Amino acid sequence: MNPLDRRDFLKGAGSLGIGAATALAFPNIISARDRKPTIKVVGTHVTLQEAIRRQAERDLGIGIEFYPGGSAEVIHRASTNPGSFDLYEQWSNSINVLWNANAIQPIEINRLTYWNEINDLTKKGRISPNARIGAGNVPHNLLYVQPDNTLSGKASGQISFLPYVHNVDSYGYNAAVIPKGTPYETESWSWLLDETNHGKVAIVNEPTIGLFDLILAVTGKGLMQFKDIGNPTRSELDELFAILVDYRRRGHFRGVWTSVPESAEMMIRGEVTVQSMFSPGVSMVNSAGIPCIYAAPKEGYRAWHGVMCLSRESQGERKEAAYAFMNWWLSGWPGAFIARQGYYIANPERSRAFMEKDEWGYWYEGKPATRPLLGPDGRISVREGEIRTGGSYIKRFENIAVWNTVIDQYEYSLLKWNDFLSTESSEL
Repeated sequence: MNPLDRRDFLKGAGSLGIGAATALAFPNIISARDRKPTIKVVGTHVTLQEAIRRQAERDLGIGIEFYPGGSAEVIHRASTNPGSFDLYEQWSNSINVLWNANAIQPIEINRLTYWNEINDLTKKGRISPNARIGAGNVPHNLLYVQPDNTLSGKASGQISFLPYVHNVDSYGYNAAVIPKGTPYETESWSWLLDETNHGKVAIVNEPTIGLFDLILAVTGKGLMQFKDIGNPTRSELDELFAILVDYRRRGHFRGVWTSVPESAEMMIRGEVTVQSMFSPGVSMVNSAGIPCIYAAPKEGYRAWHGVMCLSRESQGERKEAAYAFMNWWLSGWPGAFIARQGYYIANPERSRAFMEKDEWGYWYEGKPATRPLLGPDGRISVREGEIRTGGSYIKRFENIAVWNTVIDQYEYSLLKWNDFLSTESSEL
């Protein structure tokens, strides 16, 4: 028998189902050559976790190198040096930057094994007919590549990103200090500006995210209104930051955080009682024995959608391996793994088989936990009897206020954001 061609096998792994790819293609690649194809993945700590990398390497038989970093760092690297990665993982608000920089290439839908299983949230913008689409950069409007090389919500044979991990974010609060609120009724983004929480508030240090947390807080507090909260004008930014600088000068904000572990530690140490949070941080705080509630604000959530993008420089066997990794992400196990830290996957039904019935009931259906549930770290993150704040997957995504967005006045917002951070508190 002639030696097997490595590229042909990689191509098969990128287009076949995960079982076929694991059982047939990659083991033969390895036996045919001593060298494994290796891909480089740039992204944030949200999805570039060591447990995920190890599992993917075992299942696919390829080498995978993760390069996690901060949001601004990774988008700068990806947009200016596409040769440094094969796949980019971040959020949909980075798509316009990468696409306009010609840093990524279209992804062929016919090579995505589970495309037909992906739900309507990404493809059409609504999880259900009753859902609010939300303001800002709605992901489905950035999804499809058109013949003129623009992006829109009109279906085509190519996409700018693979839809996979997503969630709705809000703020977390220590229920041992702040009385527990009622989801969608009394819980409000305005809590970030309540004087009762003075000196115990933190914000995520990311302008395309923290900006909207503060916009929702200011509007929830009734301090100002916006014509379009997803795209504030220059004068609206001036008014917004005048309010926020005053709060910071008076010592209202304890600080800002740049990573999920940092946010968790701030609450565990008692430095803050309410802050911008991501779901894994809430799980970490609860695992430490502190009752952290992830609020369901009456104003609606700030939503985000993970994107996996293919570098324009990824070719040959690395490109084939990248397709295999993209298909692996929607094959079931990864979706179950990230569900245990509170995230959703674009084709959730495939992950159901990799979760216990009560896990699925809690994370996706909004049912009470029938036993203590473990997070990805193996520690208890959900106690028996608890109900996920905000309810089911459908309910949560029916209540989107705004998506993570790069606004038209982005550069100006960076200047205002930096001025806000550099303002000294009178209480220091």
